Amino acid sequence: MPHTQTQIPTAEGLCPVHVLTPDGAGPWPAVIFYMDGLGMRQTLIDMAQRLADNGYVVLLPDMYYRWGAYDALVPTEVFKGDFRATVGPMMATTGNAAAARDTAAFLAWLGTHPQVKGNHVGTVGFCMGGGMALTAAGTYPDRVVAAASFHGGRLVTDDPASPHLLAPQIKAELLIAGADNDASYPMEMHQALIAALDAAGVRHHSEIYTGAAHGWMKADFPVYDAAAAERGWAEMLALFARNLA
Repeated sequence: MPHTQTQIPTAEGLCPVHVLTPDGAGPWPAVIFYMDGLGMRQTLIDMAQRLADNGYVVLLPDMYYRWGAYDALVPTEVFKGDFRATVGPMMATTGNAAAARDTAAFLAWLGTHPQVKGNHVGTVGFCMGGGMALTAAGTYPDRVVAAASFHGGRLVTDDPASPHLLAPQIKAELLIAGADNDASYPMEMHQALIAALDAAGVRHHSEIYTGAAHGWMKADFPVYDAAAAERGWAEMLALFARNLA
Protein backbone atom coordinates (compact mmCIF):
# COMPACT_ATOMS: atom_id res chain seq x y z
CA MET A 1 0.00 0.00 0.00
CA PRO A 2 1.25 3.58 -0.71
CA HIS A 3 3.32 5.08 2.08
CA THR A 4 4.88 8.52 1.79
CA GLN A 5 6.61 10.91 4.17
CA THR A 6 6.43 14.67 4.17
CA GLN A 7 6.46 17.66 6.52
CA ILE A 8 3.47 19.76 7.49
CA PRO A 9 4.13 23.37 8.52
CA THR A 10 2.56 24.15 11.89
CA ALA A 11 2.58 27.40 13.84
CA GLU A 12 5.62 26.09 15.74
CA GLY A 13 7.72 24.33 13.11
CA LEU A 14 7.76 21.56 10.54
CA CYS A 15 6.10 18.35 11.69
CA PRO A 16 7.27 15.15 9.95
CA VAL A 17 4.36 12.92 9.02
CA HIS A 18 3.78 9.51 7.50
CA VAL A 19 0.89 9.29 5.06
CA LEU A 20 -0.54 5.85 4.36
CA THR A 21 -3.27 5.23 1.81
CA PRO A 22 -5.15 2.22 0.48
CA ASP A 23 -4.47 0.85 -2.99
CA GLY A 24 -6.48 2.31 -5.82
CA ALA A 25 -7.60 5.74 -6.93
CA GLY A 26 -9.69 6.76 -3.92
CA PRO A 27 -10.81 9.05 -2.49
CA TRP A 28 -11.11 7.72 1.05
CA PRO A 29 -12.03 9.21 4.45
CA ALA A 30 -9.12 10.31 6.64
CA VAL A 31 -7.97 9.39 10.13
CA ILE A 32 -5.34 11.19 12.22
CA PHE A 33 -3.27 8.73 14.29
CA TYR A 34 -1.72 10.25 17.44
CA MET A 35 1.33 8.33 18.67
CA ASP A 36 2.16 7.08 22.15
CA GLY A 37 4.94 8.34 24.42
CA LEU A 38 7.61 6.07 22.93
CA GLY A 39 7.69 8.14 19.77
CA MET A 40 7.83 7.34 16.09
CA ARG A 41 8.88 3.78 15.23
CA GLN A 42 8.00 0.91 12.95
CA THR A 43 5.21 -0.48 15.14
CA LEU A 44 3.23 2.74 14.74
CA ILE A 45 3.74 2.71 10.99
CA ASP A 46 2.56 -0.91 10.86
CA MET A 47 -0.58 0.00 12.82
CA ALA A 48 -1.25 2.98 10.58
CA GLN A 49 -0.82 0.73 7.57
CA ARG A 50 -3.37 -1.72 8.93
CA LEU A 51 -5.82 1.13 9.33
CA ALA A 52 -5.10 2.29 5.78
CA ASP A 53 -5.65 -1.24 4.50
CA ASN A 54 -9.18 -0.94 5.87
CA GLY A 55 -9.96 2.00 3.61
CA TYR A 56 -8.61 5.18 5.19
CA VAL A 57 -6.02 7.81 4.43
CA VAL A 58 -4.00 7.78 7.65
CA LEU A 59 -1.95 10.75 8.80
CA LEU A 60 0.65 9.73 11.39
CA PRO A 61 2.46 12.84 12.70
CA ASP A 62 5.58 12.81 14.85
CA MET A 63 4.36 14.82 17.83
CA TYR A 64 7.94 15.13 19.09
CA TYR A 65 8.97 17.44 16.25
CA ARG A 66 9.61 20.25 18.72
CA TRP A 67 12.22 18.04 20.41
CA GLY A 68 14.10 17.54 17.17
CA ALA A 69 15.60 14.47 15.54
CA TYR A 70 15.91 11.31 17.65
CA ASP A 71 16.67 7.65 17.17
CA ALA A 72 13.72 5.28 17.28
CA LEU A 73 13.19 3.99 20.80
CA VAL A 74 12.85 0.28 21.57
CA PRO A 75 10.16 -0.11 24.24
CA THR A 76 11.57 -3.30 25.75
CA GLU A 77 14.89 -1.52 26.30
CA VAL A 78 13.34 1.73 27.56
CA PHE A 79 11.24 -0.12 30.13
CA LYS A 80 14.35 -1.83 31.53
CA GLY A 81 15.66 1.54 32.68
CA ASP A 82 14.19 4.80 33.94
CA PHE A 83 11.27 5.32 31.60
CA ARG A 84 10.50 8.82 32.82
CA ALA A 85 14.11 9.94 32.52
CA THR A 86 14.24 8.76 28.92
CA VAL A 87 10.83 9.78 27.63
CA GLY A 88 9.76 12.51 30.07
CA PRO A 89 11.73 15.35 28.46
CA MET A 90 10.37 14.42 25.05
CA MET A 91 6.80 14.25 26.30
CA ALA A 92 7.22 17.69 27.87
CA THR A 93 7.55 19.19 24.38
CA THR A 94 3.98 18.28 23.47
CA GLY A 95 0.62 17.68 25.15
CA ASN A 96 -3.08 18.13 24.57
CA ALA A 97 -2.96 21.89 24.05
CA ALA A 98 0.03 21.69 21.72
CA ALA A 99 -1.57 18.84 19.80
CA ALA A 100 -4.76 20.87 19.40
CA ARG A 101 -2.75 23.67 17.80
CA ASP A 102 -0.94 21.22 15.55
CA THR A 103 -4.19 19.59 14.51
CA ALA A 104 -5.32 22.80 12.83
CA ALA A 105 -2.43 22.33 10.39
CA PHE A 106 -3.15 18.61 10.00
CA LEU A 107 -6.78 19.26 9.14
CA ALA A 108 -5.87 22.01 6.69
CA TRP A 109 -3.39 19.68 4.98
CA LEU A 110 -5.92 16.86 4.74
CA GLY A 111 -8.44 19.31 3.33
CA THR A 112 -6.23 19.80 0.27
CA HIS A 113 -5.21 16.16 -0.22
CA PRO A 114 -6.67 14.86 -3.50
CA GLN A 115 -7.22 11.36 -2.11
CA VAL A 116 -9.14 12.46 0.99
CA LYS A 117 -12.89 12.08 0.78
CA GLY A 118 -15.08 14.68 2.43
CA ASN A 119 -14.45 17.14 5.22
CA HIS A 120 -15.02 14.84 8.20
CA VAL A 121 -12.19 12.87 9.80
CA GLY A 122 -11.60 10.38 12.55
CA THR A 123 -8.93 10.46 15.23
CA VAL A 124 -7.29 7.70 17.23
CA GLY A 125 -4.61 7.89 19.88
CA PHE A 126 -2.69 5.62 22.21
CA CYS A 127 -1.24 6.46 25.63
CA MET A 128 -0.60 10.23 25.51
CA GLY A 129 -2.18 10.20 22.05
CA GLY A 130 -5.50 9.13 23.54
CA GLY A 131 -5.96 12.50 25.16
CA MET A 132 -4.88 14.19 21.94
CA ALA A 133 -7.48 12.31 19.91
CA LEU A 134 -10.25 13.36 22.30
CA THR A 135 -8.94 16.93 22.46
CA ALA A 136 -9.07 17.13 18.67
CA ALA A 137 -12.72 16.05 18.77
CA GLY A 138 -13.55 18.78 21.27
CA THR A 139 -11.50 21.48 19.56
CA TYR A 140 -12.69 20.80 16.01
CA PRO A 141 -16.20 19.42 16.47
CA ASP A 142 -17.28 20.25 12.93
CA ARG A 143 -14.43 18.19 11.46
CA VAL A 144 -13.92 15.24 13.83
CA VAL A 145 -16.86 12.84 13.78
CA ALA A 146 -15.27 9.81 15.48
CA ALA A 147 -12.47 9.58 18.06
CA ALA A 148 -10.89 6.63 19.84
CA SER A 149 -8.60 6.52 22.87
CA PHE A 150 -6.73 3.34 23.74
CA HIS A 151 -4.98 3.15 27.12
CA GLY A 152 -5.07 6.94 27.21
CA GLY A 153 -3.89 8.37 30.50
CA ARG A 154 -4.81 11.49 32.49
CA LEU A 155 -8.10 12.01 30.68
CA VAL A 156 -9.64 13.72 33.73
CA THR A 157 -7.32 16.03 35.66
CA ASP A 158 -7.18 19.54 37.12
CA ASP A 159 -5.17 20.67 34.09
CA PRO A 160 -7.00 23.31 32.01
CA ALA A 161 -6.17 21.13 28.99
CA SER A 162 -7.82 18.02 30.46
CA PRO A 163 -9.84 16.35 27.68
CA HIS A 164 -12.97 15.90 29.81
CA LEU A 165 -13.47 19.66 29.95
CA LEU A 166 -14.17 19.66 26.21
CA ALA A 167 -17.10 17.25 26.52
CA PRO A 168 -19.75 19.96 25.94
CA GLN A 169 -18.15 20.79 22.58
CA ILE A 170 -17.77 17.23 21.29
CA LYS A 171 -20.10 16.13 18.49
CA ALA A 172 -18.16 12.98 17.58
CA GLU A 173 -18.91 9.45 18.66
CA LEU A 174 -16.20 8.30 21.07
CA LEU A 175 -14.56 5.00 21.91
CA ILE A 176 -12.74 4.98 25.26
CA ALA A 177 -10.81 1.79 26.01
CA GLY A 178 -8.88 1.54 29.27
CA ALA A 179 -7.14 -1.26 31.15
CA ASP A 180 -7.71 -2.45 34.68
CA ASN A 181 -3.93 -2.45 35.19
CA ASP A 182 -3.17 1.19 34.40
CA ALA A 183 -2.17 3.69 37.08
CA SER A 184 -2.57 6.55 34.61
CA TYR A 185 -6.26 5.78 34.15
CA PRO A 186 -7.73 4.37 37.39
CA MET A 187 -11.35 3.40 37.76
CA GLU A 188 -12.31 6.65 39.47
CA MET A 189 -10.95 8.58 36.48
CA HIS A 190 -12.84 6.32 34.11
CA GLN A 191 -16.07 6.93 36.00
CA ALA A 192 -15.45 10.69 36.10
CA LEU A 193 -14.93 10.75 32.35
CA ILE A 194 -18.14 8.81 31.75
CA ALA A 195 -20.00 11.26 33.98
CA ALA A 196 -18.66 14.24 32.02
CA LEU A 197 -19.53 12.67 28.68
CA ASP A 198 -23.00 11.62 29.80
CA ALA A 199 -23.72 15.07 31.21
CA ALA A 200 -22.81 16.60 27.86
CA GLY A 201 -24.84 14.08 25.88
CA VAL A 202 -21.80 12.70 24.04
CA ARG A 203 -22.27 9.39 22.22
CA HIS A 204 -19.63 7.04 23.56
CA HIS A 205 -18.67 3.50 24.37
CA SER A 206 -16.38 3.52 27.40
CA GLU A 207 -14.96 0.30 28.75
CA ILE A 208 -12.21 -1.16 30.91
CA TYR A 209 -10.51 -4.22 29.44
CA THR A 210 -10.20 -6.77 32.21
CA GLY A 211 -6.75 -8.33 32.48
CA ALA A 212 -5.11 -5.77 30.19
CA ALA A 213 -2.28 -3.39 31.07
CA HIS A 214 -1.30 0.05 29.86
CA GLY A 215 0.02 -0.40 26.33
CA TRP A 216 -1.80 -3.64 25.49
CA MET A 217 -2.47 -2.55 21.90
CA LYS A 218 1.22 -2.20 20.98
CA ALA A 219 2.93 -5.30 19.59
CA ASP A 220 6.37 -4.03 20.68
CA PHE A 221 5.34 -3.54 24.32
CA PRO A 222 6.08 -6.28 26.88
CA VAL A 223 2.41 -6.12 27.97
CA TYR A 224 1.02 -6.62 24.45
CA ASP A 225 -2.17 -8.67 24.59
CA ALA A 226 -3.01 -10.06 21.14
CA ALA A 227 -6.58 -11.05 21.98
CA ALA A 228 -7.40 -7.72 23.62
CA ALA A 229 -5.68 -5.87 20.77
CA GLU A 230 -7.82 -7.62 18.17
CA ARG A 231 -10.88 -6.71 20.15
CA GLY A 232 -9.75 -3.10 20.19
CA TRP A 233 -9.15 -3.13 16.45
CA ALA A 234 -12.62 -4.52 15.81
CA GLU A 235 -14.24 -1.83 17.95
CA MET A 236 -12.18 0.95 16.37
CA LEU A 237 -12.91 -0.14 12.81
CA ALA A 238 -16.62 -0.40 13.61
CA LEU A 239 -16.54 3.14 15.06
CA PHE A 240 -14.95 4.57 11.94
CA ALA A 241 -17.20 2.58 9.62
CA ARG A 242 -20.30 3.95 11.34
CA ASN A 243 -19.18 7.55 11.13
CA LEU A 244 -16.90 7.87 8.11
CA ALA A 245 -18.28 5.43 5.54
